[in-house]
Amino acid sequence: MGQPAFSFVHWYMDCVTDAGNALILDCVEMRWRGVFAVHSNVLTLHGGETASQSTMARYHVYIKGGQLIVDIPRLDLSGRWEATAAPFKRTVFQGPQGSVIRDCVQPRSTVHVRAMGSEFTGLGYAHRIVLTAPPWQLPIQSLHRGRFVSGANSLAWVDWRGPHSTRYAVHNGVECEPVSVSDSEIVLPHAALCMENSRILRSGTLGSNYLPGAPTLGKLLPQAFLAIGQEQSLSYGDLNGKDLPTGWVIQETLSWKS
Repeated sequence: MGQPAFSFVHWYMDCVTDAGNALILDCVEMRWRGVFAVHSNVLTLHGGETASQSTMARYHVYIKGGQLIVDIPRLDLSGRWEATAAPFKRTVFQGPQGSVIRDCVQPRSTVHVRAMGSEFTGLGYAHRIVLTAPPWQLPIQSLHRGRFVSGANSLAWVDWRGPHSTRYAVHNGVECEPVSVSDSEIVLPHAALCMENSRILRSGTLGSNYLPGAPTLGKLLPQAFLAIGQEQSLSYGDLNGKDLPTGWVIQETLSWKS
């Protein structure tokens, strides 16, 4: 069987320290129209200041047992994610355009990573998304996704809204359908996660957030993709009044223009 006409593999990894310093790492491989491109971006929050760097140089992600090891020499970044919760996998969309598969390889992990001259040691999360459907062709208007990690709990959720709608959450390995999803609260049939002291880490479009370090992608990708709105935030998480302030939430909202 031949390779699909479009292939997009997105690794997402993060870490938040007890003090609230944070790191978000995105690594992408894309094949389209005979072109193969890679892109990595690291966003850090350290000492109250955010910084971001990108590269189109090769990255290295290895999975060995319960370990996920990352090395990006061009960004002077190296890290290790150690799984402390079982993985889960779900097909979020399947249609004539292709598919979207979300492979949550580490719903909760202990992390040590060095990047941009700083060290981050704390709790983290990692997933891999594989698309054979071009994002700009998906039947979607907005995507709200996030993760909560504490010493005792893990919760990840997806809320896909548009012509194709789906909503699910996985709490400590058990899948359920959230009653409601908002920027400040995730209500499950058996629990509720409240977020407070939210801080915006990144806001803009995919083009404005990532293209300064990847000019080639700006020529390759259609405007419909580059114009997708993106916002990422960090907040305290309180799951049923038990985890504040040691639980942390990272959320992301993507918005497609009609």
